[in-house]
Amino acid sequence: LSPDEDGICSGRYFSESGLVGLLEQAAELFSTGGLYETVNEVYKIVIPILEAHRDFRKLTLTHSKLQKAFDSIINKVLGQKRMFGTYFRVGFYGSKFGDLDEQEFVYKEPAITKLPEISHRLEGFYGQCFGEDAVEVIKDSAPVDKRKLDPNKAYIQITFVEPYFDEYEMKDRVTYFEKNFNICRFMYTTPFTMDGRPRGELSEQYKRNTILTTMHAFPYIKTRISVIQREEFILTPIEVAIEDMRKKTQELTAATNQEPPDAKMLQMVLQGSVGATVNQGPLEVAQVFLAEIPADPKLYRHHNKLRLCFKEFIMR
Repeated sequence: LSPDEDGICSGRYFSESGLVGLLEQAAELFSTGGLYETVNEVYKIVIPILEAHRDFRKLTLTHSKLQKAFDSIINKVLGQKRMFGTYFRVGFYGSKFGDLDEQEFVYKEPAITKLPEISHRLEGFYGQCFGEDAVEVIKDSAPVDKRKLDPNKAYIQITFVEPYFDEYEMKDRVTYFEKNFNICRFMYTTPFTMDGRPRGELSEQYKRNTILTTMHAFPYIKTRISVIQREEFILTPIEVAIEDMRKKTQELTAATNQEPPDAKMLQMVLQGSVGATVNQGPLEVAQVFLAEIPADPKLYRHHNKLRLCFKEFIMR
């Protein structure tokens, strides 16, 4: 529908019944797409119109569709089988891309898409545009130095990203649907050490958290949205350890509270967390960071945070 289209205001959609018809169609499409929560929001607009017309037949049908949508939500919550999408950050580098040079986008892919799949697809697509030998995929997520790139080639950097929320946002994003709907901020991490290696010992392992903000929120009418803002935060080795311990605690909590209980999943989490043979596990973290009180007063706060993380981990 466009206001510039001739005769649109006298068309069949530009009426109350036309609006109801479009909304009902939208609700059906949301239901087909598995976005059952949005079905309720659409019918919140439709129901008052039907009530005003005393259209009880349509109201009966509408409420039956709402019941079906709510039943689907309950079944999906119990079964934990909902899959909304997988997200990748794609950066383009090289003069061959024209206006796309140094531009970043977030791509939404089907939920089970792996990094090699989207890499192969984009490499093949742009290989047809510029020639197979002229396209190269950058394998890591480190910042790209254009001075080191071949000016005659087109480079694509692809990184897996996850939706990112501030702590205050998590209070309103309780369900799995809410954590995957209306999202425009994404994060990816890049491990590094001060001597240039990506990984090292616990005491020298830093991490760069990069937060990207897209122009529009997903889900959107397009599956690719441009990035309009980038923020970077550097985590020191002890902050990396705190983040890892919190993640292990969350995994352990999820495994112990799972309904119905999954003994294999709990066993895997425990083996990965407290196994004696686990490298850089909680035991080594404690030995490296908690063996003695830090000499630097600035590290006291992080030292206490890590101690509290261990306390919570042990209580689980």
